[in-house]
Amino acid sequence: MMFLVVWVLGDATNLLGAIFTHLAPTAIILPSYFVFADLVLILQCVYYNTRNKRRASHSHRAEVARVSEESPLLRRESGYEAHTEPTRKHSRDETESETASQWGSNVASLVAVYVVGIAAWFISYKAGAWDSGDDKTPSPDDEGQSSLEIAGLTLGYISAVFYLCARIPQILKNYREKSCEGLAILFFMLSLTGNLTYGISLVSYSQEKKYLLNALPFLIGSIGTIVEDCIIFVQFQLYSGGKRPHAVSQ
Repeated sequence: MMFLVVWVLGDATNLLGAIFTHLAPTAIILPSYFVFADLVLILQCVYYNTRNKRRASHSHRAEVARVSEESPLLRRESGYEAHTEPTRKHSRDETESETASQWGSNVASLVAVYVVGIAAWFISYKAGAWDSGDDKTPSPDDEGQSSLEIAGLTLGYISAVFYLCARIPQILKNYREKSCEGLAILFFMLSLTGNLTYGISLVSYSQEKKYLLNALPFLIGSIGTIVEDCIIFVQFQLYSGGKRPHAVSQ
C-alpha cells in the first residue's frame, strides 16, 4: 500500500509540475491517467484486503468449530517416497513449459502496446495535435522564470524523488529474501519501455535550452526509474530459481 501512496504522490506532483512548466502534451496526459489508475488501485487494495481479512476470520472460526477430539492428529501417507521423484520431474517440466509460455505472452503484450502507441501517435499527428501554431514552450528569448514555472520545477524535483524512492524498498526486499516471488516482470518491462519513450518524447518535443531545463527533473525521474527497473530485471534473473515470472502483480 505504501508503494502505491508514494506513486500517487509522485504522479500528482509530476502532473502539476508538467502543467506549470508547459511540457509536452504526453507529459501531461500520462500522469493524469496515472493518478486516476493509482487511486483505483488504492481503492482496490483497501476493498480486497478488508474483504479477504473478513473471509479469513469467518473461515478460521468455521474450521475451529469442526475440530473435535476424535479428529485424527496424524494422517497416513502410504507410498509417499515412491511417488515423490516422478512428481518432482513432472513439476519441473510443467514449470519450464509455463515459463516459456509466460515469456511469449509478455513479449506479445509489449508488441501490442507498441502497435497501439504508434497508431495513437499517427492518428493524433494527422488530427493536428502536434502542430506548433499554438506552441507554449518557453521562448529562448525569455530567460526569466515565472513563479509558476519555479513551482513547477520544484514539483518536478519532488516527483523525481518520489519515483526514485518508490522502488528502493522493493529492491532491498528482493535482495534480503533472494526472491522476486509475487512480482510481475511484465509490469517492469512496460515501466522500463514506458519511461524510455517518455523521456524521448520530452526531448523530441523541443530542444530549446529553457524547455530542456524545465524538463530536467522529469528526465531525472524517468532515467532513474529505468536504472532501478534494470536492477530489478537483474534480480529476476539471479533469484528466479526456476520459478516462472508472474503475469499479474500480487
